[in-house]
Amino acid sequence: MAGLQSLSQVKQAMQEYQFHPRKKWGQNFLVDRNITNKILEACTPAAWQYVLEIGPGLGALTGSLAERSQGVLAVEIDQGFEPVLSELIREHQNARLLFADVLAIDIEEELTRAFALTEIPPFMVCANIPYNITSPILFKLLEQCSRMTAATLMIQKEVAQRITAGPGSKTYGLLSITAGYYARVEYVMTVSRHCFYPEPEVDSSVIRIIPREVKPQVHDEKMFKDLLKAAFQKRRKTILNSCTSFFPLEKAEVEKRLKAIGIDPGARPENLSLEDFVALANHFTEEG
Repeated sequence: MAGLQSLSQVKQAMQEYQFHPRKKWGQNFLVDRNITNKILEACTPAAWQYVLEIGPGLGALTGSLAERSQGVLAVEIDQGFEPVLSELIREHQNARLLFADVLAIDIEEELTRAFALTEIPPFMVCANIPYNITSPILFKLLEQCSRMTAATLMIQKEVAQRITAGPGSKTYGLLSITAGYYARVEYVMTVSRHCFYPEPEVDSSVIRIIPREVKPQVHDEKMFKDLLKAAFQKRRKTILNSCTSFFPLEKAEVEKRLKAIGIDPGARPENLSLEDFVALANHFTEEG
């Protein structure tokens, strides 16, 4: 059993097992084999690597991931898929199935336990993420998964554009900088809404995330993140006004400090790069 990858297979399974896609969990099944193959190419697990699959659904990718890797742990929140997924898992001795909310578990602990390992292995992630929990899952992976080597994620196109945007663009903002702080992000492809059943209201995109071996060095990470949030909450403000509101300093002093590190006080937050914000946060920390 290779997983349900076509519209006819998905409809047949829905009728046979009497289940319906649940909107609250963003269940839209990929029914385009060409896209499935491209996602597998983007993921490219090595034969010695483990894979975490989030939201396997009806297993369109699960079997192929198991065939290409050391092992795959498929984490699914909906136990209604148990008959289909269990049958698929039985055909692959290196595949494991866990019914749980991925936001509520310790991912690395569960992966280690699933394969009876003595330490956390390097692993990749492959996921079709529901639109309403994209950011929580993304930052759980980036902040809590120290052994993750890469993640191939299918997310809402608009969110993908925000994550991969560069300084000066309309979609560039807090999500762009924060993701860039933790990882290098590549835009892989756009996936039409017509490739899913039921058809969602928006198109999707596949991105590939490669965690940085060394993050940019900030002296006070909490202050750095708080500064980013404050700056982009009112993105039409100049960086001078944002910093004057954030730091307990006179406007003239803030302006002087911005000029000292080569940042135009009249620039807006969306014009500043990750490196600019790191330099800014570090300078104000150093100068008290």
